[in-house]
Amino acid sequence: METAVPPPIINPEIKFTQIFINNEWVNSVSGRTFPTVNPVTEKVICHIQEGDKADVDKAVAAATAAFEIGSPWRRMDAAQRAILLHKLGDLIMRDQTYIASLESLDNGKPYKGAFNLDVPFGVKQVRYFAGWADKLTGKTIPVPGDYFCYTRAEPVGVVGAIAPWNFPFGIALQKIAPALAAGCVVVLKPSEQTSLTALYLASLIKEVGFPPGVVNIVPGYGPTAGAAICEHHDVDKVSFTGSTAVGKIIMAASGKSNLKGVSLELGGKSPNIVFADADLDYAALMSHHALFFNMGQCCVSGSRTYVQEEIYDEFVKKSIDYAKKRTIGDPFDLSVENGPQIDSTQFKKILGLIESGKQQGAKLECGGGRHGDKGYFIENTVFSNVTDDMCIAKEEIFGPVQQILKFKTIDDVIKRANNTQYGLAAAVFTKDIDKAFAVAHSVKAGTVWVNSYLAADPSAPFGGFKMSGIGREGGEDGIREFCEIKTVVVKVPQKNS
Repeated sequence: METAVPPPIINPEIKFTQIFINNEWVNSVSGRTFPTVNPVTEKVICHIQEGDKADVDKAVAAATAAFEIGSPWRRMDAAQRAILLHKLGDLIMRDQTYIASLESLDNGKPYKGAFNLDVPFGVKQVRYFAGWADKLTGKTIPVPGDYFCYTRAEPVGVVGAIAPWNFPFGIALQKIAPALAAGCVVVLKPSEQTSLTALYLASLIKEVGFPPGVVNIVPGYGPTAGAAICEHHDVDKVSFTGSTAVGKIIMAASGKSNLKGVSLELGGKSPNIVFADADLDYAALMSHHALFFNMGQCCVSGSRTYVQEEIYDEFVKKSIDYAKKRTIGDPFDLSVENGPQIDSTQFKKILGLIESGKQQGAKLECGGGRHGDKGYFIENTVFSNVTDDMCIAKEEIFGPVQQILKFKTIDDVIKRANNTQYGLAAAVFTKDIDKAFAVAHSVKAGTVWVNSYLAADPSAPFGGFKMSGIGREGGEDGIREFCEIKTVVVKVPQKNS
């Protein structure tokens, strides 16, 4: 539920730009920095210390020391880990306005959304996984003979977490919270585009009282700092959210180093299927939000909207109307729904894919160009008459571009929905429960929404099929990703039932 939104801090103070290792702020070993750019103005906000392999080595050494047998962290009761996590949640909510303002400045997303969704999403992660800290139990197993056999769910060790730029604060906590609840230690690399809220989070982690070395945050670039984490022989697991292309690189790095475990939440091209018997107004509105939420910069974006032919034309009209009414502008304006895209690279990529849609025969119904003359703003764009072979129907655009495709039958649309390398999410809108279950059980996707979209909670596992990823985040499945199962067999004088 949305709460009353306080005014944003238009120019939030930039409090932390250094690397966070062992609960201390340090400069990079190389002395280099990198700029973080405001996507609204295209101007540099500040310069951040640029971590690379040398800094990652220091962070991993600190994490390894914090994870040593007999260390304060390893000796800490699970219930106490939960208390620290809840305290972290309290501090985040204390500073909700500042964090949301900083996120909006650095990322370009509307402040209202950052306040109502992004920051609370991070807190939900912290509180949910705090509840798991003292519930990771093993089993006793009645093996034959005079033996006592049991299992332990042990923390995997040093976790390398690599967070994306689209939900910088929330996804950082989506990785840190379960890792800490399980008893692991963390080296986090935030996205180089959006490091500021992760660095502020580090200050709260220290304020809470987590022991030194338990959480370390190293801002830097993927090919240097990110690669150093993935290739490090003392990192026991990598949790990554980002593109499929980078996911493949991380898998290869694991194979070339120590075969560390990997969890990958990658790209998507999610089918959103609307049957003729659906509530048309509701389905069109939900499909609009499914695509344009967060300026289309969402891995589960409903970016292939399949509409049954009987209602296709009317659905397209409604979609055009919603897109034209969606406000674009200053993220600190509470009436604005869409801010800019994250950077010039994404801006150019999206405009290039829009151009390919026009060239390949899709009908541009609205939008299609730059919004304004400053910042990385793109007009809300709708294409109709899209076919499955077009680039805009196959590639992850990650922008405010809705593709509406026509289908005839349920068998037809299920086959087409599955004809993709991705399998992150899907949705179906219908009043027929048989159709709903048929689609939900046939589409190859990690999450399927029925008569809804973007309904998510930390208690539900989230992840992809096929090239949309490996492993799960959220729920018991998510925290188990940070555990190793150890079997212990003890010889006893005599076993009795």
